[in-house]
Amino acid sequence: MFGKKEESDGQAREGFIKRLRARLNRGDSWLTYDLANLAPGGKIDDDVLEELETRLVMADVGVDTTEHIIDRLKSDLARKERKDIAALQAGLQRVLTDILEPVARPLEVKSVDGPFVILMVGVNGAGKTTTIGKLARRLKDQGMTVMLAAGDTFRAAAVEQLQAWGERNDVPVVAQQAGADPAAVVYDAYEAARTRNIDVLLADTAGRLQNQQGLMDELTKVKRVLARHCEAAPQEIMLVLDASQGQNALAQAEKFHQALGLTGLTVTKLDGSAKGGILFSIAKTLGVPVRFIGIGERAEDMQPFDAGQYVEALLATDDTA
Repeated sequence: MFGKKEESDGQAREGFIKRLRARLNRGDSWLTYDLANLAPGGKIDDDVLEELETRLVMADVGVDTTEHIIDRLKSDLARKERKDIAALQAGLQRVLTDILEPVARPLEVKSVDGPFVILMVGVNGAGKTTTIGKLARRLKDQGMTVMLAAGDTFRAAAVEQLQAWGERNDVPVVAQQAGADPAAVVYDAYEAARTRNIDVLLADTAGRLQNQQGLMDELTKVKRVLARHCEAAPQEIMLVLDASQGQNALAQAEKFHQALGLTGLTVTKLDGSAKGGILFSIAKTLGVPVRFIGIGERAEDMQPFDAGQYVEALLATDDTA
């Protein structure tokens, strides 16, 4: 039985990588496409590096991170072989992978006294509630018991959406009436989860802009209430980011991290942007672990983040894919 499950997971992962490659590149990578045409003689010169620098910035990699990448490439190519496009592409793959590998750390749900609490935060429209549903499905498939807390009490639709995910995954949902104190909802959910020996409590929160200080203060209140139950809770504070937001996603991550101390990120909607460069900017600037990436609505369209596979998908061309 375990072997079949392992095989199924492998097939889902392989299919995900193929879809990721196709959606990031739309046929050819935004980085490598036509670079060869800029060096008809095969030699890498300043014009080629300048064009690459422009493409990185346009792909939401960010100015500071782009400068770091270009400086590394110049140094590596000067020491080794500043000869051809193949050397440039190989060097680029090394540099990009080096940036992402430190943050490619999977979510580890450890055994704790009481439920392992994952507090989900993010702005409206990032896909937070959908991510909760997908994560609940993943954890349950791994043999864990899961409970959901409907901490987004500002929108009745948010509670209904979470309850729909609960029914779909056959996991209980703790909710109160619209307008209830979110901290009270999460408090009740924690008590219920502990009483029922639930392994993981996934707590939804209201979507908010990072510059709405009152709402950000409310999140810190939820965090404090959880800490009264267990000093280590919440064990995971996960920010859900929309990749298509570009550099604004980085600004969101910085504000949430400052307010809450993020422990993980899930980056959604990579299928809605052919860029994908924002991950490098976030990794270089914040260093917060990237737990999952998503490219669609289905449960299998969210997978653990793998730095090497992501860079390979990003740099793939029709020939290499």
